[in-house]
Parts: sequence; structure tokens; C-alpha cells
Amino acid sequence: MKLKIKTGDTVRVITGDHKGTEGKVLQVDREKNKAIVEGVNMVSKHEKPSAKNPQGGIVKKEASIHISNLSLIDPKSGETTRVGYEVRDGKKERLAKKSNEVI
Repeated sequence: MKLKIKTGDTVRVITGDHKGTEGKVLQVDREKNKAIVEGVNMVSKHEKPSAKNPQGGIVKKEASIHISNLSLIDPKSGETTRVGYEVRDGKKERLAKKSNEVI
């Protein structure tokens, strides 16, 4: 399956518990069709003390969310949009369908 969301994109959650929340994509897992979005789907993780974290304890971190629950935000209008592709000057570029702007 072709993923139209990449690391660094600004997205909005369109369904689920975190509906309406916006954030930046930190990581994309192509095999599982999931992405980690900054500030969305926060979970508490219990960490043992280690050299990196000598105190240990409960740490809040982002969990992955399915790509189908995310929609790309158009850089021009700030609304959600679909993604299209077009070849311009011999280069394949991603376009926002609503404004026809290059992403």
C-alpha cells in the first residue's frame, strides 16, 4: 500500500479518541501502516532504571496511530486535504488536492 503521509508532515486526527488533534509526524512504520504523531495518543510506560535513565519510573510517550485515522493538513489553507502526485519539470511532487500546492 502506498503511504501518502511522510515524516515531518503536519496531520490532523480524523477519527477515534483524539479526533481533531493536530501534530507533526515523528515516525512512520510502513509495514504496520502506523505513524507516531507528536502529542497524540499519549501512553504511560513503566521504565526500569538504566544508565540513560537512572531514576526510572513512569514516562509519558506517544504511541502509534493507524494512518487511516490521519489526514494531511494543507499548508496554504490549514484544512485537511487529500494527497495527489504530479510530474513537474521531470520531478514527481506531492500536491494538496484542495489548493493544488506542492507539499
